[in-house]
Amino acid sequence: MNVQRISAFSEGNKGGNPAGVVIADVLPPAEEMQRVAAEVEFSETAFAVPEGESWRVRYFSPESEVPFCGHATIALGAALALKQGDGVFGLTLNNANITVEGANQDGALSAALQSPPTRSDTPSAELTSEVMALFGYSAEDLDSDIPPARIHGGADHFVLALNSRQALADMKYDLGAGQELMRRHGLVTILLVYPEGPQMFHTRNPFASGGVYEDPATGAATAAFAGYLRDIGWPHAGKIEVIQGEDMGMLSRLHAAFSSEPGSSIRVSGQARIMAAE
Repeated sequence: MNVQRISAFSEGNKGGNPAGVVIADVLPPAEEMQRVAAEVEFSETAFAVPEGESWRVRYFSPESEVPFCGHATIALGAALALKQGDGVFGLTLNNANITVEGANQDGALSAALQSPPTRSDTPSAELTSEVMALFGYSAEDLDSDIPPARIHGGADHFVLALNSRQALADMKYDLGAGQELMRRHGLVTILLVYPEGPQMFHTRNPFASGGVYEDPATGAATAAFAGYLRDIGWPHAGKIEVIQGEDMGMLSRLHAAFSSEPGSSIRVSGQARIMAAE
């Protein structure tokens, strides 16, 4: 099986979040896709096959299937641009139909996805307390302008906004405890956010549900977060920029653009770079 290794949301020739991409004629059995994802050892691997005029796509972390993965979709868009030329590609996911636009300009790869619909909900006080305790945060660490929430843009996440960049840099938690919490509450990741300004955010993204301590770039969580900012009336002016992976030494840059229509799709874009293929 040919696995392309592409880093999504990269900063030039560095950083980004590595993803595996398999483009095949027929989807392998789920057990085989799970085995390959575990061998690749990236946070996600995308498997895509042609289906009519679109592509059927499934995503696997090293330990489980996930309904949607932003950075693997960006990596897939870059791979499809290399294979078929620049274009907009329809993708059929397990629970949604979306598109990804891929471009190859003299070897400079980029892609933009249109997320599934977004939504957000106020979490229970018990869940918020559990999440804060997992990371050792107190109420004094939180940014009251962005309340804790369950957010969705193709997958379920929990967002916790912090009031200092140092609190974000100090993030640490027990992987086993995080995995138990996320799986019990149906969360794919927990998104920790520090707002530098109305349109600039620094984030970190524990992905314990998939057996990954931290993701350096998370398009699905960024889409869900952009939708949440829209829901709470944040002064985003229709776009935000997210810096992620800094504290891992894997600087990543994500852009999100969106309309004012509640629940509507978020356009998440970034650069991509080829790592290796086998």
